Parts: sequence; C-alpha cells; structure tokens
Amino acid sequence: MESAGARCSSGGSCEPDVVCEKRLFKAKLPEPLVQLACSHHHCAFPVNGNELCIWNTATAQSLFLSGHHYSISALSFGSNISPPLVCSASHERVIVWNLDECTQKVQEGFTPHGIVIRTLLGMVLHVRFSPDDQQVAVCAGNRIYMLSAKNEAILAKLDGHLAPVTAAEFCTWEKSMLISVSEDRTFKVWDYSTGQLIYQSGIITAAFPLLSLLIDEENKQLVTGCAEGQLWIFSLISDHNYRCVTHINLKKEQEKFCNKVWKSGKEIGEGQNDSKVCKTDNTRPEGSVETSLPVLLIEHCDFSVCFHNEEKMYSALNTSYFWIGTSTGLLIINLANFELEAFLSYKDYSDLSIRFARSCALTKKTVNGKVLCLITSMFEDTIAVLEVNLATLVRTQNNVFLPCGNENSLSVIARCSLLTNSPLLKGLKKNRKEPSSKTFGVKSTVKDKPLVFHNKIKSSGYTAAPRRTMFSPNTNLNKKEVSKWKTSCKCKNKEYPLDGDPPIKYEKQISVTCKPTPIFCIQYSGHDGAVNSVGWSHNRKWLVSASEDRTLRVWSVCNKEPALIMGKENFDKTVRFAQFYFLDTFILLCCGAEFHLLNFHLDTTKDDLKRYKQKSVCKLVQKFPMASTVEITSLSAVNDFYSYIVLTAGSNRALEVFDLNAGCSTAVIPEVHTRSVHQIYQNKGSSFSTQQPEAYNLFMTTAAGDGIKLWDLRTLRCERRFEGHSSRCYPCGIAVSPCGRFIASGSDDKYAYIYEMRSSTFLHKLGRHTESVINVTFSPSSPQFNLLRKKFHKFSLQAVMCSNVVIV
Repeated sequence: MESAGARCSSGGSCEPDVVCEKRLFKAKLPEPLVQLACSHHHCAFPVNGNELCIWNTATAQSLFLSGHHYSISALSFGSNISPPLVCSASHERVIVWNLDECTQKVQEGFTPHGIVIRTLLGMVLHVRFSPDDQQVAVCAGNRIYMLSAKNEAILAKLDGHLAPVTAAEFCTWEKSMLISVSEDRTFKVWDYSTGQLIYQSGIITAAFPLLSLLIDEENKQLVTGCAEGQLWIFSLISDHNYRCVTHINLKKEQEKFCNKVWKSGKEIGEGQNDSKVCKTDNTRPEGSVETSLPVLLIEHCDFSVCFHNEEKMYSALNTSYFWIGTSTGLLIINLANFELEAFLSYKDYSDLSIRFARSCALTKKTVNGKVLCLITSMFEDTIAVLEVNLATLVRTQNNVFLPCGNENSLSVIARCSLLTNSPLLKGLKKNRKEPSSKTFGVKSTVKDKPLVFHNKIKSSGYTAAPRRTMFSPNTNLNKKEVSKWKTSCKCKNKEYPLDGDPPIKYEKQISVTCKPTPIFCIQYSGHDGAVNSVGWSHNRKWLVSASEDRTLRVWSVCNKEPALIMGKENFDKTVRFAQFYFLDTFILLCCGAEFHLLNFHLDTTKDDLKRYKQKSVCKLVQKFPMASTVEITSLSAVNDFYSYIVLTAGSNRALEVFDLNAGCSTAVIPEVHTRSVHQIYQNKGSSFSTQQPEAYNLFMTTAAGDGIKLWDLRTLRCERRFEGHSSRCYPCGIAVSPCGRFIASGSDDKYAYIYEMRSSTFLHKLGRHTESVINVTFSPSSPQFNLLRKKFHKFSLQAVMCSNVVIV
C-alpha cells in the first residue's frame, strides 16, 4: 500500500481551497459494494481485501487490524464517542473492535483482536450500531440480523424482504424501531425487540433498487435514494401513516442549479463568478452516453455552523440540510424547499485522483468548517480522503443569490419616508381643478341654476301602495338572544390566539346559489362578465371588483349600486386583479403585462337632477410594466399597514418585486414554479393579531401541479416547500392564518389541507366535500375557517368553526 501527500484544489478560483485531497491509498479493494465509515477522528476502509485500516485524521497515523479471512464488505462506527467502536463484516464473520484497546495492544507489541459476534451470515451489505452501541443490525441477504455487540448471540431475525437488504437505520425517538430498504424497491418498519413487521411500503421505484437511507430526527422524516438518482421523503410522525412528503429528481435539480448559477454568472460577468459550475457545459457531446446517478450515501450536513452572519436567514425556519454522495460528486439538499444548495463534481477539480466513486462516506459534523469525505475509485484500487471546505463551496456557487447582510434587504413594512419623486407622494396630493377656458380671466359670474333650487325632490307618493299598518318596534326579544349578541360583541374585541390549534371541526354549510352558476369568488358582484377578483377595503366599508367585461367597480357595503365605475375605454385588456392599497389611499389593478396605480375619491351622495352623473373620481397615477411577460397572472400588496412593496407574477413563470416609493422594479426571481403562478399570498396578519416584524416579509406562491412555496423577501429565496395536496385540474387557492402559523390550501381531490409553517407535509386533511375545493380563507378575528367548493358548476360555502378559515 502506498500513501500520497495532501493536494489541494480550488477549482481555479482565488478563494480558499474548496476541496483538498489529504491522503491517497492504493490497495486491493474487494469486489462487492463496500460500506465505508467516517467518524469525528477516524476513517475506516478495507485494504488488501480482508485487512481493516483505521486512519486517524488528527495524527495521520494508520492502524491495521486483521481478523477476517474473506473480503470486508461493510463497516460502521459506533454511535458514541467513548469507547470508540467499529464493526467490520465479511462473508464469514462479523467483528466488533474497540479502538482504544486495539491501539494499546499495538503500542505494547501485541496483535489486537476484536469480538466475533457472528459467523457465516453470507454476503453482508450494511451494518449499523444501535444508539446505545449495545446491538448491531447486520443486513445479510434478504434478512436483517439483530446481534449483540458483546457476544455471539442473535437477538432477532427480521425476515420479509424479497431481495438483498441494502441499508438499515435505527429510529432514536421510537423504542425498538428499525427501518430498512432493499433491492426489492420497498422499505419496511420493524419492531426489532419482538421481531414483528410494523409497516411495509409499496414498490417505490419502477426498476431501480433502493441503495441508501437516512432518518432525520429533527423533522421525523425518512429519506431514501435509488440507483437512478431519485430521492423519496416519507413522514415518520405517528399519525401520518408513513405518507410520502415529496419526490426529488437529482438530475433535474442538478441541471436547474447549474443553469441558475450560470445565468447569475452571466449577469455579473464571468470574471466575478469563481464557481466551476458556472463554467460547466450542460450540453452532452454527440456520441456520449448519459451516466446514471446512484445515491451511494445520504448523510446529515452541518450547514448552519458555517454561516454565523446569516444565522437569521438559515435558521429562522428550522431548516435541515443533508449530503448526497453519488458516483460523480457530492450534493447538498435543503430539506425544507427540496432544492440543491451546492454541488461538487469530482471531475471539475484536476488535482483529485478519483473522478468516479464506487462508495462514499462522510463525517456528520464539521471541524473548522471542513468535512472529511472518504471515497473509493470505481475503476482502480485507490482510496482517497478528501477535505471539503463547506463554507467556501457554498459561497463560490451562491455568491450572487446569497445576500451577505441585511443592510440593503427589502422589507414589507415601510422603513423610511416617501421620496420627493415617489409616485405615492404624487398620488397623495390633492387634485386641483384647472380653470376652464370659458371662465378664464373672469372674476365673478352668476352660475346657471335649475328652476327648482332643491338638490333632492321628494316624491308625491301617488304610485306607492297605501300604508295600512304603522311601524312597530320588536320588543319581544328573548334573553338568550340578547346574551348571545353581547357575547359575540365581546369576542370581536379579543386578540386572535397566536398559539391555538388549526381549524378541523366541521360546523355548517351555506349554499350560495340555487342553480348552476359559475362563481369565482365568495363575494357578490354585478358585472356584465365573469368576476375575476373582489377585495375588501381596510375600513371594511368598500369592495373593489375586476371583471372580464374590462371594467373596475367600487361598491359600498350599504348600497347595491356601484360608487365608482371605470369603463372599457380605460383598459385595453381584461382586468385580472384589483385591490385597495396604502391604507385605502390607492387602488392597484393588473391589466395585461402591467399594473396600474390609481388615486380615487368616492362620493355616494346623489343629486336627483343628475342621478346618472358619477361624483366619484379615479385618476391614473402611474403604470408599471412587468419585464419579459405577456400577462400578469397574480398581484399582491399589503393594505393593512403602510408598505411600498408590490409583488407580481407573470406568464413567464417569474416573480417581480416593485418598490413604489422608488417607482421602479427592484428584484426579479426567475422560474418561481414550473408553471405560471396563479396566486401570491402575503403574511399580513390582521387587526386582531400582532406578529414579529420579520414575519411580515414572508409570502407564499402557488401554481397548478407544483405545490406551495414559502419565500422570504429579505433573501428572495424559497425557504420551504409544501406538498401533499393536489392542484392539477383547478388553480386552487391558499391562505395564511392571522397568527402566521398555518397555511390552508384547496385541492382538486375534494379535500382542504392545513399545513404548519415549519413542516413541509400537511397537518390536517379536511373532508366532507363532494367536489374540488378551489378557495380558502381565514377569519381575521377568531379561529374559524371557511372554504368554497365546486359542485356541478355550482359553488357552496362551508364553515369550519374552530380556527376561522373559509374553504371554497
């Protein structure tokens, strides 16, 4: 065996080294797929087939242990630091070694020996210590043997897989629970104390075996990968029945990540972007063969330790990260948004000796921001110990879209006064009427007046039916009704509970129409065409509606007739969305590829002589076009407090952020979803609840067939992704509770889903619907939930009176 010195590579950048090859070993490797092992201070790998090498990362000393007669196929370190244990398995025996005792024996001049805990189990592909290091799970053939770590005793035999078992992990929060994956493309949950099978999954993959397994203790989830670069995440929460949270295609995520880095590098210039990924050509040369991407390893990633300055960004939503070891490189996956954070390809670094790995092992924790990686070559008998600088790897690939601080970050809450050239300041100024040409230069004139000087004319009443009974007040009020009314009035003044449970109790159902009528919103309007949107004013006295008839109308809640009408002559295309803005000072509406900022004045007084003349006035302040899009598909702005931020989403699948104080676009997020965003929902709270100021910077987007994404305006990053509901047929709506803890979503599978903000899988699934649920909303004052559903082109309203949400 030969050993080479350390060689470092930065991938051609001026930054500190990204990856360093600390040691290269040349030795004969066994034929079967080898399970390598890495701990905080040691790396374990087989040499010369049946000999075990323990390499000390601190002293760079090697300890060689002999005891096997056949090739070693699996290795694993113990769960505890003291005493340091390592288990090695071959075709004929399984041995547990105490490294402290073995080191002492070598120093005394004796040959170290381990404890043989079992013999003749067959081909072993995986071994794993229990959390207390008292037991060892050995995956041999189609069985899992639970062995004692101190003597040669079989505690249990777990038999049920139809193909060789490739990996097994212990569940730390559930006593005596073990989870295994196999080449039969299923995973099984066992009670190893009794040997009983708790749960058996269906066939997960089409044709490729499952190779790796990881249990995330923080989120209580199971992550497994197959030989074709596919990841599946399942929930291990007791009442979730092992449901699938999401599925990740690593090839697509890798291509998407490379394209994003390449585009960002193109914008700032190639000279400023040091990432090797930016220089990688994703197009495959003619005649080349596309290689598979087997998931050799899934391991925890100590991501947050490397970014102390961005602790608020990365730790605010309880995010977990994990490594993916493949034959071509290492990937870092965000477990909250299921996206790629960094990618290290072996072939991109010329100083590395191994370009394609057969097996891989990583340390769980970082040391001085660095992680040790142990890989074996697929074509040669070489083993390399790599040192990966985690912080440098992420920085070189994310230096464009990872903010370095919060000084210039965006904020939903207005933090400064209006600028002198702000469009908002122009709209706030009072409109002054210019003198007409007829009266210009005339000091005083007598205005023409009608013959009758009264503004209102009282009818004589000759067309009305004669009154037969006088008005009499209702004095027969029950005491119960009075007490209920007083109680309801008191409840309205209470604070919205910030720590309450989500709405799950069914209360009642309200029919909106008696005949099949397509209704797109819960509120009623009287346009000549289909109503696209309806919005409340902040004082709850007005409604603004937009319609397919290319008109905008403002309604008073006390009057059936509109107080303001903007006709077809004002808009070239259909008005898709309209809402009040800046505490009812303006109206925002989107028309085509631009949105309009309107200043308005409402006057509902009537003059009987000029009853058809509209006294309300609406004036255009400015138009804001969205870049590179045909049509704005969604718009959102906060009206409950002063905010300069307006969010728009277009048919080009991009999201654009506008600062109306500056009067321009400030940021663009490309490819927000795989399809066009049909709704943006901001976490705006309500007048009955108070959240932390940072929480108002969160907003959600949703698109048909692509779930829900949670974004942070300060970082312009997707912080979490919510999947589980179905929205392939209809653009189902979403809503956020006033406390900011729950997200409600409609679904076309006849259910409404409620998510918790810190979990990617749904918390509750609400039934009792006969058709698709297309819209949901929370009550702003008390825990209550409403929904709107579609039933034979007829919509009905249901209320779930436990956490003020409306589901449609």
